[in-house]
Amino acid sequence: MQDMLAQLEKLRRDAAECELIRDLATDPKKRELFDRLAAHLSLLASEVERAMLASGKKG
Repeated sequence: MQDMLAQLEKLRRDAAECELIRDLATDPKKRELFDRLAAHLSLLASEVERAMLASGKKG
């Protein structure tokens, strides 16, 4: 359970970091890349959270 929670937190941190890099990027291609990465990591975090809730072990 702790492993899933740790992974969830890491995915959220990584998504936030990608959003920050996206916002600071001056190259449009890099901006697009980090936007896609942030969206993907956020989706993965949502899936981990959903799995935790489904198993009744969140918290």
